[in-house]
Amino acid sequence: MLRHAQLDHWSVMGTDLRTLASAAVILATLVHPVGAQQQAPPIAVSRLKDVTTLQGATTLPLIGYGLVVGLNKTGDRRQTIFSAQTLANMLERFGVAVPPGGIKIENVAAVMVTAEIGPYAQSGTRIDIMASSIGDARSLQGGTLLPTPLRGPDGAIVVLGQGPLSIGGFGVGGGGNAIAVNHLTVGRVPGGGLVQVERQTAIAPADEFRFALRDPDFISAGRIAKAINVELGADRAHVSDAGTVIVSVPNEYRATVPDLLARLEPLPVAIDTMARVVINERTGTVVLGGDVRIGPVAVAHGNLSLRISTQYNVSQPTEFSVGGRTVVTPDTQVGAEQETRQLVSLEEGTTLADVVRALNTLGVTPRDIIAIMQALKVSGALRADLVIL
Repeated sequence: MLRHAQLDHWSVMGTDLRTLASAAVILATLVHPVGAQQQAPPIAVSRLKDVTTLQGATTLPLIGYGLVVGLNKTGDRRQTIFSAQTLANMLERFGVAVPPGGIKIENVAAVMVTAEIGPYAQSGTRIDIMASSIGDARSLQGGTLLPTPLRGPDGAIVVLGQGPLSIGGFGVGGGGNAIAVNHLTVGRVPGGGLVQVERQTAIAPADEFRFALRDPDFISAGRIAKAINVELGADRAHVSDAGTVIVSVPNEYRATVPDLLARLEPLPVAIDTMARVVINERTGTVVLGGDVRIGPVAVAHGNLSLRISTQYNVSQPTEFSVGGRTVVTPDTQVGAEQETRQLVSLEEGTTLADVVRALNTLGVTPRDIIAIMQALKVSGALRADLVIL
């Protein structure tokens, strides 16, 4: 008797199915009295240079087209015509005339090279560059980027990039099977870009300059202005809007504004952030900020699992039987399981620690937390901004 088993398993935890099956209930209620006043969360203190940038000093995006060589038969294939054309043109510059159709490019991959140059990078500075495959290469593992000019928005060459790629992973395979760790068609060359131009970024003498907040907030801007005024001993800074603080330059620093910036950048400032819950449904990641609060609410959670198991039994006729034939008979078993969870009550002003403790009590997974947070937001109990990536 021969047996062949095939197993199909579906685990269903969607919010809609739980609603239809009464497997999970998320109820907003106002029956709980307002809890005791919670202790204010600790204020995050950062350096001024970590939360602001000097307005007008921006990075410059760069892009270029190049070739990665030295691959182990994981490069572009014959379907990628431009790789062969680029390689043929390059060889022609070295005096080797080869038609594009006569080149096997399995060890070569065409890539787009990108980078960002800081506002104060000068000639001779090295920056990191990124190479991304634009053909049908399977992996850039072990490849080396040939010298590639990177151009700015105006088309001028700013950086020359080259060097061995680091992809932060690996890929192996054989016999139709393959294992890949991380993304293999994007690589990074640490320090592989050499700046070729002198950038005109000198700070001219001025009467005032502006700090731009990386996360605009009126409270944070007010605290930054206060910290600057305390340092300079005068009413030199004021808030223009939620993302800008204007600083009047003292007379002794009019000709040496960089010295004033060097004095202000290490200042400790207390930054206020919006309460926010960030959800990435693709990866099941949930990040809760420290200022997240929950209103009065009761939460119940349960999982409904459906399991369908099918076994195929092969029945063969006995020896020397007449008219007998081999048949396959399926044996299907269907089962349903639903976990029992307790109702957890959260009172007014519940902190992040209480939320995490309650969710752990429910035994939920990150995927379930996503559904619970969305339902809490709809019910009005989540006192935070819900961001879904």
